[in-house]
Amino acid sequence: MSDETLHRALGLTDSEFEEICSVLGRRPNHLELACYGVMWSEHCSYKSSRIHLRRLPTEGPHVLVGPGENAGVIDAGDGIAIALRIESHNHPSAIEPYQGAATGVGGILRDIFTMGARPLAVMDPLFFGSLDEPRTQWLVEGVVSGISGYGNSVGVPTIGGELTFDPCYQANPLVNVLCCGALPSDRLVLGIASGVGNLAVLLGSLTGRDGIGGVSVLASAGFEGADGAESLDDAKRPSVQVGDPYEEKRLIEACLELLDSHLVVGIQDLGGAGLICATSETAARGRVGMDVDVSAVPLREVGMQPWEIMTSESQERMLAIVTPENLDALNEVCARWEVRATVVGRVTESTPSSEGEPVGLLRLRDGFDGPVLGEVPAASLADEAPLYDRPMARPKDLEQRWADEPHVLEGEDDGEVLLDLLVSPEWVYRQYDSQLFLNTVVGPGRDASLLRLAGPGLPASERGFALTTDSNPRWCALDPRRGTALTLMEGVANVACVGATPQAVVNCLNFGNPEHPEVMWQLSEAIDGLAEACRALEIPVIGGNVSLYNESGGADIHPTPVLGVLGGVPSLVSPPPGWGWSEGDTVLLVGVDRASDENPWPLAGSSYAARSAQHGGRPGDVHFGEFRRTADFVAGEVARMCAGESSDLTGVHDVASGGLAIALAEMVTAASCGLRVENVVRDELFSEFPGRFVVATTNPAEFVRRADDARVPVRVLGVAGGDSLDLGSSVRLDVDALRQRSRRALDDALGHQS
Repeated sequence: MSDETLHRALGLTDSEFEEICSVLGRRPNHLELACYGVMWSEHCSYKSSRIHLRRLPTEGPHVLVGPGENAGVIDAGDGIAIALRIESHNHPSAIEPYQGAATGVGGILRDIFTMGARPLAVMDPLFFGSLDEPRTQWLVEGVVSGISGYGNSVGVPTIGGELTFDPCYQANPLVNVLCCGALPSDRLVLGIASGVGNLAVLLGSLTGRDGIGGVSVLASAGFEGADGAESLDDAKRPSVQVGDPYEEKRLIEACLELLDSHLVVGIQDLGGAGLICATSETAARGRVGMDVDVSAVPLREVGMQPWEIMTSESQERMLAIVTPENLDALNEVCARWEVRATVVGRVTESTPSSEGEPVGLLRLRDGFDGPVLGEVPAASLADEAPLYDRPMARPKDLEQRWADEPHVLEGEDDGEVLLDLLVSPEWVYRQYDSQLFLNTVVGPGRDASLLRLAGPGLPASERGFALTTDSNPRWCALDPRRGTALTLMEGVANVACVGATPQAVVNCLNFGNPEHPEVMWQLSEAIDGLAEACRALEIPVIGGNVSLYNESGGADIHPTPVLGVLGGVPSLVSPPPGWGWSEGDTVLLVGVDRASDENPWPLAGSSYAARSAQHGGRPGDVHFGEFRRTADFVAGEVARMCAGESSDLTGVHDVASGGLAIALAEMVTAASCGLRVENVVRDELFSEFPGRFVVATTNPAEFVRRADDARVPVRVLGVAGGDSLDLGSSVRLDVDALRQRSRRALDDALGHQS
């Protein structure tokens, strides 16, 4: 390949190549160009999204570390901090679903323990194409196996997530992974190289050719084949990393002991872009230089070229900055955990630029005192990638689509509709161990997961925390601004159901090709919707990820912002109510039961609309004030129960995907006890907008009094009892039939035997 075309093969444009020449004052060699290729990729540099992400609110009273580090960190109280991160591994999972998903878990774990936190829980929002397609079934099986195989083996519980099927993901599935961890507040450490003469030590696995080009070839380009066939292209499989959960487990324990013993100055994981990313980012943050001995890197393959060594994304590796005096102690800890430790670099002085600013040079050498193979300013790789303000265009048919409001079809059997929409993800979470550490109070399958804030080395605490991940690509395809705001409200409603008050949010923004003006409009609108909702609800964004180029054959996925909400519970000494109730309990609808006077029960973007192929309309209006009062009231009611106070609540569930009909069906199934609702109309059954909760109570008069005091609307739906779910005159379904349908639907679609 000629020097004139090499940069294009590495994902760099002609103008970017010229900018690199300007930075260096000369033409880069192959090694240097490969380093810029991965570090200036869309995945690493956020060159199309940084200009928009700046509009998000990132500060709050609990925030210790915001966006820009490996994970965001909040102060949880009692001397404990919580680290939170969400990432995507979409393109690798489309090619090699098992390893793509498995290494997505491994990477997000390293983001957490590099902050000094022990990983406590994982969640997995997953998006696939039509389930009746054989390739989708293969992807589902492979991705779920990869997540369970890695998470279960490394010993971190998978406590929840999402499962979405839509034709737009047929050739481009989305595999997002969230992880949280806890640490004593004084153990917080950042990925910064400092101290001239300090050593850069590579910890963990050998370096191979797996994962080369993962961030530039895969994650920063779309797939060409519209039918997904290109996803199986053998030429792209070497770009997918290969994981080893047992190596990761040893690495976790070694790194946490090193941090507890104060043996490292800074630490950084090796994920996307490999060693060049870790060395350049730590040096740039510390405004220092670094000499890297490429020949010292332990390899598992012979004949690897320097550019391969520096850009390989082989998993289970960390870079620690350590003083020479602590090197022997570090080696002792690593030997005890059977973790390989190799000195591969040393921190050097920065030099002043012509403007007097410190410039740290990253020198890649063949031996510490050997010839220089490449020399670049570290900050030019880590912080100075091009920033694009790409063209944006609102879809020309948007107003027309908004005007095409869905409606409930006449002549349909609403009971059959309900059964079609009642699909439990139980088969997925049965593959995961959700009880590792024994902290899980509420696990997969509920509105939000709830955990005790406890673990090895943490101060004693009665606190708990809740986690949820939420998305609604159908809402966002119609109105990305309103859809994203409503998605955050849905996340807040979910954590309220387990008694938690939201403290932070992380986002994984999955979008199509940023070179398409409509996609950039979608991204910009979604960010503005999130920013507006975060400010109204006073929740800071502490980190996130942007995954672009999710397209196949020129067709973009729906805009899919996935939001992870972390909520705090002041006292968790008793579990919250579940989804059930007992015979004789009064069932109430809490919150506004009409979205607006003009559009009281919107169906736009709902599961019902998707089932009936009605793809128009506009999601319901956003009413932050009413919503916040309702969510705060529900969270407070449940929190008192969690604190051990007496309560008349027996069940709480928010109305979400599928509408009121699905919420009631899920509660009937959980309780094995029926319900008859008289005052309901068909449109209301399947309408979707956040801020409504189904609550069961043994003392309705007292509950209504408390709601009135909080200025929260309440309506009686009915009294629990019987063996069927009766909704007006349109639905009558046996409880056992609902249970069988819910639990078997996904197994049957995947061809699993009873």
